Amino acid sequence: MRRFDFIELAVMLATVVQWLVLATITGAIIGTGTSLFLHGLFFATDRTADVPLWLQTLLLPVGGLLNGLLLYYGYRANTGDLKDSIFAAVNTQSGRMPFRTILIKPIAAIITLGSGGSAGKEGPCSHIGASLASAVGQALRLNTELRLRIVACGVSAGFASVFGTPIAGAIYGVEVLAIGRVRHDFLLPAIVAGAASYHVSILWGVPYQYYQLPALPGFSETLFLKTTVLGVICGIVALVFVEFVYRTAWLSVHLRNRFKVWPPLMPLGGGVLLALLILIIPTDYLGLSLSLMDRALAGEPMPYFGFLWKSLLVAITIGSGFYGGIVTPQFVIGAVAGSAFAHLLGMDAMLGAAVGLTSVVAAASNTPIAAVLMGVELFGGSIGTVYIAGAAIAAYLMIGHRSIYPEQRLAYSKSSWMRIQPETSVETEKAKLAYGLLRWLGRKRKRWR
Repeated sequence: MRRFDFIELAVMLATVVQWLVLATITGAIIGTGTSLFLHGLFFATDRTADVPLWLQTLLLPVGGLLNGLLLYYGYRANTGDLKDSIFAAVNTQSGRMPFRTILIKPIAAIITLGSGGSAGKEGPCSHIGASLASAVGQALRLNTELRLRIVACGVSAGFASVFGTPIAGAIYGVEVLAIGRVRHDFLLPAIVAGAASYHVSILWGVPYQYYQLPALPGFSETLFLKTTVLGVICGIVALVFVEFVYRTAWLSVHLRNRFKVWPPLMPLGGGVLLALLILIIPTDYLGLSLSLMDRALAGEPMPYFGFLWKSLLVAITIGSGFYGGIVTPQFVIGAVAGSAFAHLLGMDAMLGAAVGLTSVVAAASNTPIAAVLMGVELFGGSIGTVYIAGAAIAAYLMIGHRSIYPEQRLAYSKSSWMRIQPETSVETEKAKLAYGLLRWLGRKRKRWR
């Protein structure tokens, strides 16, 4: 071997050792932080889980007002120009997050879910992870590239600790940053931090639930086709969910500007609307709705329009100004839709729920690799990974260049028939037909004339 080869080998070994130490410490810190949040969340939601309907209709507007006040006045403490967004931290802020506002989103999420708002629990955990990781990076005076890696591994550690899926959570935190690109230099820090955070959370007593589905027979081309078709359906379901959230947020901003409404009153109005809707929509769709997901994965029949009710309540909750996660609702929506539509394809409802769960996550978050790994970790070896993979990729394609995260970047187009401007955010870039396809369509149009 050449002398340079030995030097390169030594550098790579040092890099592995560096991240084994640094990511483990960071993951342990984040696991502790997210565990404290989750126990606080469990305490709040356990106290309000079985309240009578009349009290629930009061809690929702109160929760909305408290959210509005906390977010409105809390962010006045952020006197700097840094945004507390994981996408901004990685894409534009060189791995920096404002530490002074670290508690605002976790407290707001506890209020949201404790009062019955329909949202998720992972958003605050990824926020805690990114904020703590950024603080570690600044305390150790790491350079920009190392800060980027440590913030990405902080996001991964937050996702890993909340779902109990250390590998899928780690990949999700990296894959979610851009559509069509996974930064491989982020992978080792993310996986090490995710595993450390997950095991520390277990030590802190955070409970996790996994599902055992019936063993499947050998590979069947027919079943693979059916699961892929179900993935297509779930991609459309994810599209409906994303559009609901976008449209509701746009309407909320429009009404606030049109009538000059004081910002804290918007989530109060959202809480009032939720309180009215639960007079006709079952309260199972409020909060985390994990009982719905559990029932779907147990094979219980689900209503065809169940995913619409959950999508609507989540859209009103998040769009009006409550704060909460947006991934847990994807679990529930996917499981409910997968279970309901599986019957149309002659599939087992439990398998349909599992395929639907992973497919909606793959589509709405644009994270197909993490979704497939999540299926493996949540459901073990009893379910054929190939069925989940085919459905997840189909759903990922069906949603097009949309995302539940407006700040997510577009790295590559999903189709050779579409073109995008690379490194732009989903909220600003609109995919267009490729020039070759436009020319082909133009020739066809001339012939038809």
